[in-house]
Amino acid sequence: MSREISLKRAADYAESGALIRDLAKLVACPSVSQSEGLPESLEAYLRNDIGPLFEHYGFVTDIYKNPLPGGAPFLLGSHVEDEALPTVLMYGHGDVCNGEEHRWRDGLHPFELVEEGDRLYGRGTADNKIQHLINIVALGLLLRANGKLGFNVKFLLEMGEEKGSFGLREFVMANRDKLGADVFIGSDGPRLSPGTPTVFLGSRGTLEFEMVVPLRDRDYHSGNFGGLLADPAIILAHAIASITNARGRIRIPEWLPNSLTEDIRTALADLPPPLNDPHWGEPSLTPSERVFGWNSFSVLAMSSGSIGAPQSAISGVARAVGQLRFVVGTDMQDILPALRRHLDAHDFEMIEVSQIDEAFKATRLSPSHPWVRFVCNSIEKTVDKRPHVLPNLGGSLPNDLFADVLGLPTIWIPHSYAESGQHGPDEHALLSIACEAMKIMTGISLDIAEHATCAESGERLEWRPRYRDVGCS
Repeated sequence: MSREISLKRAADYAESGALIRDLAKLVACPSVSQSEGLPESLEAYLRNDIGPLFEHYGFVTDIYKNPLPGGAPFLLGSHVEDEALPTVLMYGHGDVCNGEEHRWRDGLHPFELVEEGDRLYGRGTADNKIQHLINIVALGLLLRANGKLGFNVKFLLEMGEEKGSFGLREFVMANRDKLGADVFIGSDGPRLSPGTPTVFLGSRGTLEFEMVVPLRDRDYHSGNFGGLLADPAIILAHAIASITNARGRIRIPEWLPNSLTEDIRTALADLPPPLNDPHWGEPSLTPSERVFGWNSFSVLAMSSGSIGAPQSAISGVARAVGQLRFVVGTDMQDILPALRRHLDAHDFEMIEVSQIDEAFKATRLSPSHPWVRFVCNSIEKTVDKRPHVLPNLGGSLPNDLFADVLGLPTIWIPHSYAESGQHGPDEHALLSIACEAMKIMTGISLDIAEHATCAESGERLEWRPRYRDVGCS
């Protein structure tokens, strides 16, 4: 089948209503991994929805239990044509955040797909169900039409990403042989702007922690004891304020990276500026450098007393959850020790600090890597648009498992956009992006099959793209 026909078939899938039909089925499964969810819904998504979709297109599927107690299951879909051909490892996550139905506007429901113009509403539409659906179907349509792909595929689906990918590290380390590949290509996160494809090559790391000021085991009347008993909320507010200045500039030296080099600045120089407050963050950096090349501290939640029904009382305890997003060049092991030293130096010894969940490590692939040039030029060849290339995503993903544990070059091609409402109410995907993404992923598959070559690297053979054959310089 010609390239032109293959790309048209891919676009027709999105434009004919077939994508909406398939996505509606995926959204209807309440595969929530957070507090609102049920474990049986996570497995049902794999067994009843994604597994049959893979098998419909000729993939072999296996479902694995999480190696950690209480962890969510995994699915590995595979199509192996010939061990001598290149192998692509792909990834997605079928779990979603809490539905929070009460926060959605009238006429919308988190687990019912609603189409309004270009927008497809529903929990998981953007993050991440439409993204792995596109990648699966793009491969599947080629496989059914041609009887082959010209390369091998391994597709890993996890069901716990929204809870920190609990157990994924252990699963990947225990199954290195099953997951072995030549390159990793995944889809998650947003495009930098809706009308232009984005390629990102890693992700910022993230570490969340709780700060607690546990002064007393009960509250005391603010009239009788105000001015006599220390207020934990005021102490906590001053402690948080000491971490940054009034514009959010980080004051803990160990929390600052050393990796904003000239080549990274050059890669970020021509990007359209993301939504930003011009007087927030590191003043010496551009908006793109602040989010893709630097670290940021955020307060995710704070509590003391009851904001819904405040009482005239001094609380006994105050709590806050903080988060550091960090790039390569930050000592992840020293993030919390550095915070501890900082608090002690500012007379906040009474504040208790503890990590929440597993941290994501920061990763970054060089923009000059051959696979990056190959994919970017394949995208340009298919849709006549040069993609934005980011050294890493501003958000966080378990990319270090693919980059470091499996040792693969990692390429991410997102099919969402920043204003999609992911992790909040009214989450939605754009059908226009989905249509373009179907063509992009089909084109990349065709080019891998045609333009990859086996080359000797040290004592082993590895597959590399012949990027000059798709117009790369």
